[in-house]
Amino acid sequence: MDIGKKIKNLRLKKGLTQEELGERTDLSKGYISQLERDLSSPSIETLFDILEVLGCSPTEFFNEDSKQKVVYREEDMTDFYEEERGYHVKWLVPESNEKEMEPIKLIFSAKGEFKKFEPSRSETFIYILKGEVALRLGRELYKAKQNESFYFHAIDEHQLINVFDGASELILVATESYL
Repeated sequence: MDIGKKIKNLRLKKGLTQEELGERTDLSKGYISQLERDLSSPSIETLFDILEVLGCSPTEFFNEDSKQKVVYREEDMTDFYEEERGYHVKWLVPESNEKEMEPIKLIFSAKGEFKKFEPSRSETFIYILKGEVALRLGRELYKAKQNESFYFHAIDEHQLINVFDGASELILVATESYL
């Protein structure tokens, strides 16, 4: 088992520098660096302190079977239908709202519209698979059709509206909001 690499990966996922991890565990930045490069081995107590700060249980840390899920299949996805407003959301990655990006497939019926979103610091990318969609961003209205995309910082109130005569489909990926 590559303990140093696992500690480094957990630290990076948590968004901490070596110095920040050291401060939270009363260890030096240099010692954290040595651990991550497998130049030093922590005591059990030190390892457990590090894991606590990194939000990982010892069981999870030592579980060799815990591999990163890379492929998501149809059966992994979850759906939500909002018939009154005329849209269907398909979450493409389970628990994506707990991650840094949230990819969804959004399907509009004719004249469907997505809910309004408040301003945030998230970045949003939208690729139109079928139809034509309008983006109301603040006071501006933008339109994109099949094979076109939107990319914007969500610093204003925003909403998506189907402006196609039939159904429209799109892929939307939004980053985590920090407001």
